[in-house]
Amino acid sequence: MTDAPLKAAMIPVTPLAQNCSLIWCTATNRAAVVDPGGDLPKIHAAIAKAGVTVEKILITHGHIDHCGEAGTLAAALGVPIEGPHEADRFWIARLAEDGRAWGLAGTPFEPDRWLDQGAQVTLGALTLDVHHCPGHTPGHVVFHHAPSRLALVGDVLFEGSIGRTDFPMSDHQALLDSIVTKLWPLGDDTVFIPGHGRPSRFGVERQHNPFVADSVLAR
Repeated sequence: MTDAPLKAAMIPVTPLAQNCSLIWCTATNRAAVVDPGGDLPKIHAAIAKAGVTVEKILITHGHIDHCGEAGTLAAALGVPIEGPHEADRFWIARLAEDGRAWGLAGTPFEPDRWLDQGAQVTLGALTLDVHHCPGHTPGHVVFHHAPSRLALVGDVLFEGSIGRTDFPMSDHQALLDSIVTKLWPLGDDTVFIPGHGRPSRFGVERQHNPFVADSVLAR
């Protein structure tokens, strides 16, 4: 749709094929980079190709493939970082350590704004709602643009799967609760961009996802 208020481009980065996203307001060409985990030249190229001006960086959670180079990119672009929830301070503080373990660039940073449930972030003329969805990490947040029926869910939910909960401070039941109480109410027709893999719709996952389909959770 040429008249869509928000557009999004997925930029797979790092050997973990993490979906960094470039989202922008079509009325103003103001953009945000969501989860710049690495491969900054690739991200810069995507920004140039889209012809947009980045005004902020948004972070869903503190794992290195999602935010390892957020501080570096923010400094290069001269823009603030918003997110995740402060409960992920633990993960952001250990980015350098995790970088050495994974062979990735990782630089700790202090977000300009931590985000809580019910917060909103602006992007040009647009406003996105913030939902705190703990489980994969304690401070994971999801960004939702209701008029576009689009959500950026990080590693909470995937096509046919859900986020891992075998990390320090993960909580499997909390993850299931986040999906059911925070994501499903956003509507079955909502398209979501996950942290890895292909986009899907919440309604499709409610029917077919082997972890959180309505029929599975009803057992």
